[in-house]
Amino acid sequence: MITLAITSQKGGVGKTTLAINLAHAFANSGKRTLLVDSDPQGSVGLSLTRQSRHLSGFYDMLGNPAVSTEKIIVPTRMPTLSLIASGHSSAYELGGGSMGVTLHRVRCFLAEVEALEYDVCIIDTAAGLFGATADVLSASNGVIVPQQAEPLGVRSVPKMLEALARMRVVNPELQVLGVVLTMVKEDLPESLESAAALRNLLPSEMVMNTVIPRDDLYVRASARGLPVGVMEEGAESLMTFESLRSELEQRIVPRTSETVNYAK
Repeated sequence: MITLAITSQKGGVGKTTLAINLAHAFANSGKRTLLVDSDPQGSVGLSLTRQSRHLSGFYDMLGNPAVSTEKIIVPTRMPTLSLIASGHSSAYELGGGSMGVTLHRVRCFLAEVEALEYDVCIIDTAAGLFGATADVLSASNGVIVPQQAEPLGVRSVPKMLEALARMRVVNPELQVLGVVLTMVKEDLPESLESAAALRNLLPSEMVMNTVIPRDDLYVRASARGLPVGVMEEGAESLMTFESLRSELEQRIVPRTSETVNYAK
């Protein structure tokens, strides 16, 4: 199973948009895909179902071993795509907690997801590398970093990647797959210059070829609770995320049950 965390140093970089639409792209390719919202703000759930605030979810599972993974999975209209909401996360809303506090529960959770025969588990995390986010990264086998194409954010990316690389001490299987440029405006020179600056700053293999544009269609899709690829005008956007999915599949090495079994 591919376990892919999507994380960023700060909010507002298109992380949730990336998570939702990448999960849709994997599901659209025929892979059984589970999209997990581990951000206490619950952005994934709110984008796809307005009832998500009332659902039990990821943080309920972390806090109570009696909450089974299967019971908190929410099906979508797409047979290959399911969702787990963030749930009731008051104890985590400030991002508190030391790394490792919930690691065992996260690992058991992923083992249960794999046992349910999902091919891909995509986890949208809270910004920053602490608390439950650190534990998610310590149990995942791939991570990508969305980065808005704007000057100030670009400068902080190398430090973020260095911090992720250090997490491989805890999780040697974690693959830092690279940075995805988001909110790129083709008609804004500063946006294009920022994208070029990031590509010049990092090794070429650390920046995905696929870029996510800034487009009002994403806002309209979120308002309707849909991935952008299923919108009437969404064919081009679907191709964008299909391209990103293909890039990631060429880079990531899936974890198999023979490699690790955290349930034991």
